[in-house]
Amino acid sequence: MVSTQVAFERLHALEQAGADGREILLHAIRDVLPSRIATVSSFGAESAVLLSLIAEIDPTLPVIFLETGKHFPETLAYRDELAAMLGLTDVRSVAPRMQSVVDEDPTGELWYFDSDACCTLRKVQPLDRALAPFDAWISGRKRFQSATRTALPFVERDGDRIKLNPIADWDGARVQAEMKLRGLPAHPLVERGFASIGCAVCTRSVAVGEDARSGRWAGLSKVECGIHRASAVA
Repeated sequence: MVSTQVAFERLHALEQAGADGREILLHAIRDVLPSRIATVSSFGAESAVLLSLIAEIDPTLPVIFLETGKHFPETLAYRDELAAMLGLTDVRSVAPRMQSVVDEDPTGELWYFDSDACCTLRKVQPLDRALAPFDAWISGRKRFQSATRTALPFVERDGDRIKLNPIADWDGARVQAEMKLRGLPAHPLVERGFASIGCAVCTRSVAVGEDARSGRWAGLSKVECGIHRASAVA
């Protein structure tokens, strides 16, 4: 078993040599980090494509879903539909610790008063626990989604772990074309104008021409939930 540093160097070298995200994903799962990598999915508006790519390589790969307790019912149904359709056998719904919720958000309204604290409680802390057994994880982030993601690499460091963004260079048109090609169902809220889907209490639909993520934490300066910390490629 190679060290995380050696694994990172091998995957980063592939990117530097011009390998695309799919090739890097394949090597990471099958050759470089077998049994040491998981994916994190929101089962949101564009999640199906990456999950389909992963299922082709290894449908037993752990898929971590952060069950915040604040999701749209449609998202939970879509999670179950996609998992069954793609044959994903290890979808892990990870919730915050009950005592932490009782202590920090007894009324369930923390999202309204302090959205950062709510995301930390319901997403960041549960993800840290869920990723503890793994040396790497896969993200569905893409460069076109927001100004904070325009330079997103395929391979980066996330603290002591490796993070892969295998469809970072895809745009919205490519995502939709691939979904159609693969016969993947759309999230039920997409037809209602939801371009990026998170917790129901913090997500709204977007108008034509708006940034895809402008409906997340609308009216706030917040653009990320906190699970994607500042990373590096060296």
